[in-house]
Amino acid sequence: MKKFLAPLLIGVIGCAILLSLGVWQVKRLAWKETMLSRIEQQIVGDPVPLFAGPLEEYQAVEATGTITGEEAHVLTAVKNIGAVFRIVSVFETEGRRILLDRGYVPETEKTADRPPVEDVRIIGNFRTVQESDRFTPEPDRDTNFWFARDVPKLAEALDAEPILVVLRESDEQDPPVTPWPVGTEGIPNDHLNYAITWFMMAAAWAGMTGLWLWRINRRTD
Repeated sequence: MKKFLAPLLIGVIGCAILLSLGVWQVKRLAWKETMLSRIEQQIVGDPVPLFAGPLEEYQAVEATGTITGEEAHVLTAVKNIGAVFRIVSVFETEGRRILLDRGYVPETEKTADRPPVEDVRIIGNFRTVQESDRFTPEPDRDTNFWFARDVPKLAEALDAEPILVVLRESDEQDPPVTPWPVGTEGIPNDHLNYAITWFMMAAAWAGMTGLWLWRINRRTD
């Protein structure tokens, strides 16, 4: 029996580790699905007045004010469309200036004229976005060319408060910008695939352990 002890021990420990990783990913999957469900409820929930109190990420808000025409152009991409520019505008309401992500326009309409819009009601979602990191190029402010949404930097450039609302709908007539509402599509949820991978590795480990034991047994027969 001693000849089987080391392979068996290695097999049991390896399978236990791989199975525990699979179970952990299943638990992470349940956590992620609960989180996504909560976010989806916040996104489509009844909007609250923008300055009614502290806001949570993705919370639906509403306000009435003026889209001033001051804006930043953020290069990004839309699936099945390609490269576009997000239009982040200044929105004045209740004597305050915030950032409004109006949506996107094609590259050819980056510099198109988008005049101010007064007395417009908006419904959107509050976001604290900082997409830039140390690898993101600095914006070219001379040509108004940004490579990521970074609320603090955008607010500084547009002389607004670092509050971003991503537009969902408005009563603007014939808007020149296509809204790009907040969704959960961009939030990764690969935990099921990870769990399956770990469980398959555990099965393979168990199979290899069985083969190892079989070969040891054959050599000693």
